[in-house]
Amino acid sequence: MCRAPEISEHLSAILSIRLDCQSDLSSSITKLNKKSKLFVVREAPQTVLLKLFKAWKISHLVFERDTDPYAKDRDAKVMEMAKEAGVEVVATRHGRTLYDPDDLVKANNGKPTMSITQIQHAAEKLGDVPNPLPTPDSLPDPGDTSLDFEHVQPSPSPDFNSIQRDGEEKSYSSISGPKYDFAVPNMSELGLKPATSPHRGGETRALAALDAIIANEDYTATFSKPSTAPTAFSPQATTLLSPHHHFGSLSVRLFYHRVQEVISKPANKKKASTIPTNLHGQLLFRDMYFGAQAALGYPFAQTYGNSHVRFIPWHLPSKVDSENGFITGEYTVDSPLAEEWYQRWKFGNTGFPWIDALMRQLRQEGWIHHLGRHAVACFLTRGGCYIDWERGAEVFEEWLIDHETSCNSGNWQWLSCTAFFAQFYRCYSPIAFPKKWDDEGNFVKNYLPDLRNYPKKYIYEPWRAPIADQKKWGCMIKGDECGEEDGVKTYPKPMFDFNERRGICIEGMKNAYHVGLYGNDPKVKDGSWRKLFDDMAEGPTEGEKGPTVEGQSGAKAEGDDEDDMGEEQDEREADHVGGESKGGDSTPRGGKRKRGQGTLDSHFESPRKKKGR
Repeated sequence: MCRAPEISEHLSAILSIRLDCQSDLSSSITKLNKKSKLFVVREAPQTVLLKLFKAWKISHLVFERDTDPYAKDRDAKVMEMAKEAGVEVVATRHGRTLYDPDDLVKANNGKPTMSITQIQHAAEKLGDVPNPLPTPDSLPDPGDTSLDFEHVQPSPSPDFNSIQRDGEEKSYSSISGPKYDFAVPNMSELGLKPATSPHRGGETRALAALDAIIANEDYTATFSKPSTAPTAFSPQATTLLSPHHHFGSLSVRLFYHRVQEVISKPANKKKASTIPTNLHGQLLFRDMYFGAQAALGYPFAQTYGNSHVRFIPWHLPSKVDSENGFITGEYTVDSPLAEEWYQRWKFGNTGFPWIDALMRQLRQEGWIHHLGRHAVACFLTRGGCYIDWERGAEVFEEWLIDHETSCNSGNWQWLSCTAFFAQFYRCYSPIAFPKKWDDEGNFVKNYLPDLRNYPKKYIYEPWRAPIADQKKWGCMIKGDECGEEDGVKTYPKPMFDFNERRGICIEGMKNAYHVGLYGNDPKVKDGSWRKLFDDMAEGPTEGEKGPTVEGQSGAKAEGDDEDDMGEEQDEREADHVGGESKGGDSTPRGGKRKRGQGTLDSHFESPRKKKGR
């Protein structure tokens, strides 16, 4: 059947990669000192650290400083505990990014970094990307690791991992693990199902992958993200190093300098691709989002209270905590139909094979190509469903194996045209766009095997196939989800007319841009924004006043004044255009406008055209 794998299968992939990384790190430590390894203590840091400081006579605590808002709060508490215990804290400046995000903000005049140009200018002020520290030659003995204090086990309820368990959780039976050796746990010990994702973690695998990429000098030197196929699988068209950056198994600075060695060679200089589309550009985009988040803090990951995100009255808006102004993780179902669309999008039952195949790949493997992420994000927000980008960001946070809060939030803001990018009239077609890369539909057939007998004429529009042919090919197009009827498999009909919905979304965006609110506008915060929208406008716009803390975003409207560029300016022209939101770079005005319901498809050059088909 064309159903997606159970959610548990994917969540196990994230945990499996994390355990890969811990096991690999432990082995690397043991190679430097046979008496040492990674010691995993099974207890919450809030209760165990003070006890460990005393029991193991800890004099210094070393950790990597993190600029994520939640991490800043966590680290502040840990440092206070260390101070209370007389432990000296050594916090390294940064390791997850090319530059320290706080330094980027300072170099950007104290403002969030909202464009690749701003990042480049800030980087010029900060100097060259630092080299990563070398691996140590030796490590001291760990000393006495015995513990005689009471073990405080975490409460077994609620068990957020219950959905992926198929056995008993034994890891917390002792503070040092079930074998009393502080070893890294395994999936069986945690009672978890085996992961189905092909992706694995650990520094050894990461360095091997990096070596293979660098060895292919032509690929490394000429890499250009917009020219990589989103339909490629086994292998994929990009490096797939992002999960290693996320889990810390590959230094972004090591990657940067290894690439620099290749493109600096005389034989590669002339043919080398450039920022923002090259490999260095991808790392700079990553730094851009980290810098924006470092400046804005918690509000960066939401619209409410965010000074740099445009207000759009999306369907399914987030609920907001009235005390702290942060989104709660819950949302208002203002439209049952929008809720149905959201669930069908999430689980790959939209009836548009390109979108469904991508969401199945994401759910099964925890990763999809950059342009695939563009396609499903545009479809959910401004290019079809008109549903809050925060709903999509939550799904990506749950399923992506390379999830970073800064990058995920920033990319969803970009694709929803609420920050960083403003050409909302350009949408990804779920039919024409994938045809440019995969006319035969092999990607779709791999992730939606029930459609494997459909010819290329109908693979992206199976509902257009004659009924007799649908029966012959073993899959009928009917209903609203995958299933089986009278022994014949079924695939859902499209949940709406894409061209019609695209037009509605564009009009809604145009209206919201004209109103011109930011997420921190008082009208957004007190709900009076509804007075500025017609009751018949798209989204929950009825009435004159909404809940004071249940709406969403805000923004500066410049919609009809932007230069006419396709969305792929995010890679090809981002260095020229910059960010379109508050504090971003200005855009040339007076360009030809209003192509109406155009798509982005013409802005990507397919491999077949390159070869002069």
